[in-house]
Amino acid sequence: MDKSEIIEILNEWNYWNKELPQTQARTFYDNKISTLLEYNEVLVIKGIRRSGKSTLMLNSIKNLLVSGVDIKNILFVNLEDPRFINNLSTKLLQKIKDVYLEYLDPDKKPYIFLDEIQNIPNWEKWVNKEHELKLSNITISGSNSSMLSSEIASSLSGRYLQIDVYPLSFEEYLQFKTIQLKNKLDFIEKKIELNREFETYLKYGGFPKVLDYDSTDKRDLLITYKDSILLKDIVARYNLKEFKTLEEIAAFLLANSGISQSINKLKNNFHISYDMANAYLEYLIKAYMLFEIPKFDYSLKKQNANDKKYYSVDLGLSNIMRVPNLQTRGDDLETVVFLELLRRGYKVYYYKTSNGLECDFIIEKENKITQLIQVTSSLKDEKTKKRELRVFSKTIEDLQLKNIELVVIHEDHTLNIIYDDLKIKTINIKEWLINIYK
Repeated sequence: MDKSEIIEILNEWNYWNKELPQTQARTFYDNKISTLLEYNEVLVIKGIRRSGKSTLMLNSIKNLLVSGVDIKNILFVNLEDPRFINNLSTKLLQKIKDVYLEYLDPDKKPYIFLDEIQNIPNWEKWVNKEHELKLSNITISGSNSSMLSSEIASSLSGRYLQIDVYPLSFEEYLQFKTIQLKNKLDFIEKKIELNREFETYLKYGGFPKVLDYDSTDKRDLLITYKDSILLKDIVARYNLKEFKTLEEIAAFLLANSGISQSINKLKNNFHISYDMANAYLEYLIKAYMLFEIPKFDYSLKKQNANDKKYYSVDLGLSNIMRVPNLQTRGDDLETVVFLELLRRGYKVYYYKTSNGLECDFIIEKENKITQLIQVTSSLKDEKTKKRELRVFSKTIEDLQLKNIELVVIHEDHTLNIIYDDLKIKTINIKEWLINIYK
C-alpha cells in the first residue's frame, strides 16, 4: 500500500480534523481503562465481537483529550477495514505508524489503538517492540481469547494488563435506556417499567447496538451477529469445512445455556469424532460465545475430568437458536446471574452433592470460597423451596465449609430466612443486578 492510501484510510477513522462521535459511557469499563492506562503497560481489551470494544476505545480517546493529550498524539487503527485485507502483516503496522508520524508529527509518545488485532499475524512481536523501546502507548482489542492469551503469554509476559468486556449488564442496559434508579424507592416507583425492560433484556440480551433497533428487527441483527462470529472468528480463522456441524453445536449449547455436557456427549449427539467435538467446543469458547465452568472438587484432576457446564454469552443469541414455546425461565435467570458474577470478577463453579443435589454456583474470591448461590424464579412453592434450600447444608457438609454466605436469587421479594439452622439471604434478581438490595 502506498502512503497516500494509508493516510486516507487513517484520516477517515481518526478525529484529527473532525469531532468525535457521540458515544454512550460505560462507567465501569471507562474508569477501569483510564486507571490501567496510567501504568504504561500494553492494555488488552478482550471480548466477543460487537460487545462494544471499539466504543470503549473511543471513550478512552475522549478521556485522553479531556486530560490534555493533543489529538494529533492519538492514532486509532481499525484492522478490519477491508482496504487493509490483502496487506495484513507487521510490515503494515510499521508502515501505518511511519505514515502517521510523517503526516501528523506528534510531539509526544503517541497513544496507538489497534482494533481487532487478531487479524495481524505475529502482531505481538511488533507491539512488544513498540512497548519495550518506549515508542508508543499501545491499546489493543481482540475477539479471540486463545489467540490473545497464547501470543501475549509468549511475547508480552509481564508487560500487559487486560480487561474483559461483556455485552451490557442489566444495570448498564437501564443506563442506556436512561432509566435512573438512585435508591430502593425509585425501584418501587418504577416497578412496572423495570419489569417490562427486564423481559426485553431476557429476550434480546445486551449487545449495545440491539437496543437501537425496533423489536421486529432485533432478531435479524442478532442473526447477523451470530453468523459474523461463527464465520469470521471460527470458520475463517481455523479453515473449517463443516460449518453446518459447527452451527448445530453452537445452536444446541446456546439454546440450552447452563447445560451440563461432556465431549463424549457432544460426540454421540452429533455423530462426529471426539477430536472434532472437542475442537468445535474449544473454538466456540475462544470466540467468547460460550463460557465453561467446572464442577468444584478439591482435586484438580477430578475437576478436569468431570462434566462442565456451558453458559451463553448473551440471551439474545440463545433465543434466536431456540424452538418456539420453549420454557427456559429458570435457565435464563441462571445465565443472567452467571454473567453478572463474571463481570464482578468472581471465579465460578457448580457443584453436585454426594446425594445428587446441585448447587448452581460456588463463588471463589481471592482463593477462598465465599458464597453459595442458588437461582430460581420463585420460592413460593414449598417443593421448589425445599429443593433449592436443602442443597446448602449438604454442600457445606461435603466441602467442610465455614463462614459462607448463602444466597438465593429469585423474582420474589428480598428477605432473610432461616432454613436448616442456616441464615440465607433471598434477593430479588433485579435488585441484585443493580445493587440496591442492601
